[in-house]
Amino acid sequence: MVTDMPEPAARYESIPPALWAIALCALAPFPIAAIAYGWGAADIARPALTVILTWSGIILAFLGGVRWGMESGRLKPRAERLLISVLSPVVAWTLLAARHRIPDGWIIGGCIGAFLVQWLFDHQAPDVPARYPRLSTALTAGACISLAVCLDQAMKTGHV
Repeated sequence: MVTDMPEPAARYESIPPALWAIALCALAPFPIAAIAYGWGAADIARPALTVILTWSGIILAFLGGVRWGMESGRLKPRAERLLISVLSPVVAWTLLAARHRIPDGWIIGGCIGAFLVQWLFDHQAPDVPARYPRLSTALTAGACISLAVCLDQAMKTGHV
């Protein structure tokens, strides 16, 4: 019998080291860019902000794609969950497109908000392996803390 529910043992398995390694590599640009933006010289800070905002868009799209993959792999994918998984990259693209049209602080805050909404959605998601919410928590925490450093700097410099 084929079901959409993971086996009980699979739901509670630990996260393999390779997955942690990939997650940490995906996370690395966040603190590096935040430090460069927060404490780097002006010629480094502006490109660093572009890096962290672009990487935010990439990771938001990636997390939405992971959600899409988990949902579309079900016997009966739920249309509302597929639709919501597409919203992550749309929001990320909209934020990037709004850059230089609205203050950086609003763009940074929008990225923080997008990560938090996605995290909340992921944590109430039914029928996902237990490792997925834990991995998304690590990525969300790293992204949001790094973006908060950038938001603080943007507020100090008046780019809000």
